[in-house]
Amino acid sequence: MRTILIVGGGYAGFYTAWRLERKLRRGEARVVLVDPRPYMTYQPFLPEVLAGSVEARHAAVSLRRHLSRTDIIAGRVTRIDHAHRRVTVRPALGEEYALGYDIIVVTAGAVTRTLPIPGIAERAIGMKHVEEAVAIRDRLLTAFDEAAGLPPGPLRRKLLTVTFVGGGFSGVEGFGEALALAGSLLRRYPELNPDELSFHLVEARDRILPEVTDAPGEWVVRSLRRRGGHVHLNTQLRSARDGHVVLSTGEEFDSELIVWTAGNGANPMVHNHTDLPVDTRGLLTVRADLRVGTDEAPVPDAWGAGDDAAVPDLAAAGDGAATVPNAQHAVRQGKLLAANLIATLRGRKPEPYLHHSLGAVATLGLGRGIFQFHRLVVRGFPAWLMHRGYHVLAVPTWERKVRVLAVWATAVPFGRDIVSLRSVQHPRDAFLTGAGPRVPAPAHGVDPPEGTSAGDARRT
Repeated sequence: MRTILIVGGGYAGFYTAWRLERKLRRGEARVVLVDPRPYMTYQPFLPEVLAGSVEARHAAVSLRRHLSRTDIIAGRVTRIDHAHRRVTVRPALGEEYALGYDIIVVTAGAVTRTLPIPGIAERAIGMKHVEEAVAIRDRLLTAFDEAAGLPPGPLRRKLLTVTFVGGGFSGVEGFGEALALAGSLLRRYPELNPDELSFHLVEARDRILPEVTDAPGEWVVRSLRRRGGHVHLNTQLRSARDGHVVLSTGEEFDSELIVWTAGNGANPMVHNHTDLPVDTRGLLTVRADLRVGTDEAPVPDAWGAGDDAAVPDLAAAGDGAATVPNAQHAVRQGKLLAANLIATLRGRKPEPYLHHSLGAVATLGLGRGIFQFHRLVVRGFPAWLMHRGYHVLAVPTWERKVRVLAVWATAVPFGRDIVSLRSVQHPRDAFLTGAGPRVPAPAHGVDPPEGTSAGDARRT
């Protein structure tokens, strides 16, 4: 029985394994998936996780629950040696080891692209994983609690200042949802003045949302500005040391929360630690049928899809274009990859990947959105409904669909949950504070230290 090894459990990897489980005959092949996380993150829900409109765990699809016939390895592939059909796996615990395979599927995904800007590594937080979205939400809620106990002044202004860097879908959606959450919080904090809120979106280009045309993008900018957001176009972040933000325009301000969403970069493992062919950007070279290589030089038993693969875009007008790295392509590529892999196992010809865009849809906060399909543009509440409808259909498994719908339904009468659980990031703090300093047990006939009962001393 041949072993199919899937590197990465994101969209493309999860859907490849999911479809293989359904289509493979018993004993036809063994499927192994390696990923450091035990779940697939449904990234379009992260802005709503940030805003509290979606429960964090509902944006994560358990690999072990939904891939019951796949061998799941909790670890990270650090090197691919396809010439010898083996990879190096770094497990969560223990030493690295070699793992053999017959067929490899590389769907490791991209990584957050960072720049050497002073203060970013120390202060910023990304928005690519569930943990990050939860941390952003908790920090924003905690900042409101802390600011409410302070008199007006620089520290209070810093706590109520939020900066998003990057004007793509992640940045704009996260910024819009954070802005909406902050607006709703003000009703619960009469001590705070709306004028003290300062939300900044910094984009190096002259427009945001490159997936939509100019007019809808300009409408989004106007909408965010009407709601009190500061949108800085043609602007670069120069420094964020100690939370002091310096922009290329000369503007400076202190910001307690800095969110980095300035695009994705090539996966270092794919770029630097594999003998499979990669292009100048560090992406896996993939044919239209998702097999690694080119039409002239195919690589046997190697496949790739998703954000770490340069998949030819057959729907594009010009030659040489690759599909954009988004969920819409990754999901469909994963499904086709599984079908093509099975076809080759059974002696049939694989099909090329061809997908025409279904349009672009984004949430800009509760009840606000933007949708574009060719010349059709929908704005406001209808677009927001379309966003929710599309993604509840797109999130995999009925179990997750029902859970998300249940949270949305309860939010209608009860509103947002505004409890911060930032302390969960340091779960031992309360225990250590309660334990206090260790007091030695007194010798027989000796009184315990002043202020400490004998019982307390014995328990200590």
